[in-house]
Amino acid sequence: MAILPIRLIPDSVLRVDCPEVTEFDDDLRRLVEDMVETMYAAPGVGLAAPQVGIEKRLAVVDVSVGKAEGALKVLVNPKIVSQEGKVTDFEGCLSIPDISEKVARPRKIEVEAQDVDGERFTFETEDFEARAVCHEVDHLDGVLFIDHLRGLRREKVKRQIRKLGLT
Repeated sequence: MAILPIRLIPDSVLRVDCPEVTEFDDDLRRLVEDMVETMYAAPGVGLAAPQVGIEKRLAVVDVSVGKAEGALKVLVNPKIVSQEGKVTDFEGCLSIPDISEKVARPRKIEVEAQDVDGERFTFETEDFEARAVCHEVDHLDGVLFIDHLRGLRREKVKRQIRKLGLT
C-alpha cells in the first residue's frame, strides 16, 4: 500500500466528470487500498479518485476515520438515487486545505454503487455520512464544495484560496 499525493485546487483533474469503472481487477483493489491509506493518513473522512489524479468513478468514505469496524464504504460507480431533507453545516476538503464553509446537503440519501468485485449494492445513510458521500460523489462529477457557495461566502472563499496561493 502507498500514500498517494492529494491533488489541490486548481488541478484540472478535480474538474473532470469521471468515467465509470468497467474493470474490476487487482489494479482496482490496489487503488482502493492506496486511497484508504491516503484518506486515513490525511486524515479525512472521504476521498475520491480524482483527488489522487485518477479519472474513475471511485470513492472511499469512513466518517469514523478508521476507528469503527465496518464503517468504511468503498463506492464504485456510486449514484445518489433519492434524497430527503436539507441540512446546512460546515464542510471542508482535502483538495482545498485550511478552508471550510457552510454547505447545504440532503439529510438522508439512498445510494446505489458497486463494490471492488463489481457487485451492486444499495444503502441508505443520513446526517454526517450522507454529507460525506454527497461530497465525494460531487468530486466524481467535477464539482467542488465551493461550487455550492453563493454571494459573499463564495467571494470570501475565493479570497482565502488566493491568499493560500491555490490559484
